[in-house]
Amino acid sequence: MRKRAMLVAAAAGLCLATVGAFAAYAGQSGEHEGGDASSLRDFGVVKGLANSSTQDIDAATATANPLRLATLAKGLQARVITEGNAGSNLDMMALWPVEHPTHLLACNEQGPAQPGVQRIDLATGTAATIVTGTQSCDPLHVTPWGTVVFGEETSTGHVYEVIDPLSVTNATLNRVTGVASTDKIVQRPALGAVAFEGIGILPNGVTYYGDELGPSNGTPGGAYYKFVPSHPWPGGVPITSLADSPYAAGSVSVLRIGQGANTGQGMAQGIGAWLPIAPDPATGSLRPAASAARATGFYRPEDLTLDERRLKLGEVKFCGNNTGREEARYYGEAICVSDGTVATASAGTSTPEVQLLVPGSPEINMPDNIEYQAGRGNWILHEDGDTTFGRPHNNDLWSCLDDRGDDDLQSDGCLRIATLNDLGGEWTGGFFDPTGRHFYVSIQHNKTGFGVVLDITGWR
Repeated sequence: MRKRAMLVAAAAGLCLATVGAFAAYAGQSGEHEGGDASSLRDFGVVKGLANSSTQDIDAATATANPLRLATLAKGLQARVITEGNAGSNLDMMALWPVEHPTHLLACNEQGPAQPGVQRIDLATGTAATIVTGTQSCDPLHVTPWGTVVFGEETSTGHVYEVIDPLSVTNATLNRVTGVASTDKIVQRPALGAVAFEGIGILPNGVTYYGDELGPSNGTPGGAYYKFVPSHPWPGGVPITSLADSPYAAGSVSVLRIGQGANTGQGMAQGIGAWLPIAPDPATGSLRPAASAARATGFYRPEDLTLDERRLKLGEVKFCGNNTGREEARYYGEAICVSDGTVATASAGTSTPEVQLLVPGSPEINMPDNIEYQAGRGNWILHEDGDTTFGRPHNNDLWSCLDDRGDDDLQSDGCLRIATLNDLGGEWTGGFFDPTGRHFYVSIQHNKTGFGVVLDITGWR
């Protein structure tokens, strides 16, 4: 989620019609109408925001009241979760314990000398450090088998797994050797080494993830991967030993779009295949094998999340963001990958298919994090754009409908539900609680200089 310079990638743009707070795809039946009544029906808010904020409040104002950092759609409200001792670059988060949570667990996207993973008391907002030593900790998720995984968004990044995170305080991690100061944290080399951000975990441990890598000097960009455990989790009570985790061993494959000889970087959508690869024996990196397999590259795959409705039907679909580069007028996109049923995805017999969900535009630009809203079935897109490009404009949160069976396969419309008032800030790490009514989101790189997490409520 770091802003960084990248070389230009060519992309074909699709046109968005924008009306105030609403972005819709013109000429299709079944789209969101864009009025206040349908905003309440489709998005659960009284009224969306007409424009991105152009405010850039100062540090004193933000520190005195961190809620001033954001403007929310009508009907939504927020409270601040964190206090001043939270990491300054908080990213992805999860509630813990799953039942009756008392804490927010959060990655801190800084260097090895700063906190890597923290737990934040929901009652007091105070933060305690679980482990230091990570480089750019970004993704963090609770697993179905009752542990917590976190990863590093750097070229040599790895995934780590921790058990009983409330009992671990001020542990240290040597990311070169992968060894932690406690046996409650282990590195998971079976998933290989890439710049981890989006991680989607099926109930049995089959896991999808991307490599947050942009194209450079003709290279294709970041690939998407699938991990299949040697010993899938059968369900039941949470594990009590990290040796029993599905991440202890397994195989990795990489996504290539196309059929037969009809593959290559011109094929970024449609059906494809998962190609078995192995991590580099010396470094653990998956990139050399992905390149040799001619995997499909995307412009900085960022966060991804599972479609929970489809998963309840036994089907696999995840949607993720490719950030793009606003300065080159390639505004990125949200894509969705279908991968058959849970059974076929786990057996290696599925046929993956990539389709576009939301094409980027000057209004929805450089999407980074994405979250599925339980109950409503919408997708929440977080912007991480260049706020000084073209015109001053802050980063926004967008709620986007899924495709509802009309003529196209794309979202049936998006509504701007929040905007920042800090040109240096970005929305990141947002996720809903199981009810879909509490949305926890971090405002990273904000003017206060410390971590700010909001709990946004008010969806009807």
